[in-house]
Amino acid sequence: MALTGIQIFKLLPKTNCKECGVPTCLAFAMNLASGKAGLDQCPYVSEEARNQLAEASAPPIRPVKIGAGVRAFTTGGETVLYRHEKTFYNPTAFAALVPASIPAAALAKKLKEFNALQFERVGLNLRPQMIAVKDTGDKAAFVQVAKTVSETSEFNCILITDNAENMAAAVDACGKKRPLMYAATAANADAMGNIAKEKDAALVVKADSVEALIPLVDKLTGMGIKDLVLDPGSREIKKAMEDQVFIRRAALKQGNRSLGYPTLACPCEMADNLDVETMLAALFVAKYAGIVVLSDFRGDTLFPLLLERLNIFTDPQRPMTVTQGIYDINSPDENSPVLVTSNFALTYFIVSGEIEASKMPAWLLVKDTEGLSVLTAWAAGKFNGDDVGAFIKKSGIMDKVKGKEVIIPGFAASIVGDMEEELPGWTVTVGPREAAHIPAFLKSR
Repeated sequence: MALTGIQIFKLLPKTNCKECGVPTCLAFAMNLASGKAGLDQCPYVSEEARNQLAEASAPPIRPVKIGAGVRAFTTGGETVLYRHEKTFYNPTAFAALVPASIPAAALAKKLKEFNALQFERVGLNLRPQMIAVKDTGDKAAFVQVAKTVSETSEFNCILITDNAENMAAAVDACGKKRPLMYAATAANADAMGNIAKEKDAALVVKADSVEALIPLVDKLTGMGIKDLVLDPGSREIKKAMEDQVFIRRAALKQGNRSLGYPTLACPCEMADNLDVETMLAALFVAKYAGIVVLSDFRGDTLFPLLLERLNIFTDPQRPMTVTQGIYDINSPDENSPVLVTSNFALTYFIVSGEIEASKMPAWLLVKDTEGLSVLTAWAAGKFNGDDVGAFIKKSGIMDKVKGKEVIIPGFAASIVGDMEEELPGWTVTVGPREAAHIPAFLKSR
């Protein structure tokens, strides 16, 4: 169980040195207990106390690093059951299943297709991270496919086999990619554990139930293996969801360290078509799988999952924003039109995208509205005429253009009068309400 703030305080040096950033050691202890501070912030804590406090400073669900390179990721490390309580930190990773029997040409084609599945959304690149290579009984083929995925693609590997000898060879073939081994079971825990320890690889622990997972996890941690991922083995939909929630709740609410690890879910073994798998994957992204394995990647099914993941793993208390300032689109000059909008990221990328698509050069002024959309910001008094006018004067746009006209969003038409008072000599033009109408509006001027 995690230590309380008072228990932590008793182990601190009690110097009240303030070097940790808070006035007293008691305040630091409370921050440490609530996860708001790290033990390294105290310069005077003893090694003995550090060892005792390690449990308190560690998250209830261990963060596990998987893979290497640009698609390396961390799974686990979560501290809350519901995202409105705080936030979820480490997004669910998606893997596609590839059998080791796949011909080399088909594998190369599939990897190329998978790599093309990257989507731009509010300035972010959304893409899957993993390929799950499944052993089909031929050691040489299993090793070769693992080697090809690791060496010729950016994807990280899940290696699926119950044969320890094949697993060891495939892990070696992955080189520095640090694959995820799947899986240690009651029948092979010793052999798989030894490989994971020797190769410094993360290891999936699989059992027939949550209850059966606990002794396996305890055995592997007793061997010195720390990076584990849990698969309770349930493949019936209702039971699989119950197990995901039970594991998360046991780790966070009951402090069960044996279940304090990220989980893996396999929709590929729970449905016979990709559409149903996608529906199940959406459930597991929400509750609470760290890794989801699908039978295939397809653009029309993958994109909604990536979008759901983005929405769930975005801090609900901090809207996505862009920096306030002047943005030049399509190489504008001193005669180009000036538009203004809010700094809500989705608004910015939609508006800027429509301007870019119009191929008309323009200046886009982005005002800080604390991440609110134009209409919401106007209703909240953060996009009124006086403020927008003052922002335009201070933005520096007057040094870049000869004209004195600014185009405002149609939903903010009521601020025209106040803006004209704030910007004497300027013309305030009301633009379209919908961003989709911006290209036609700009071309008609």
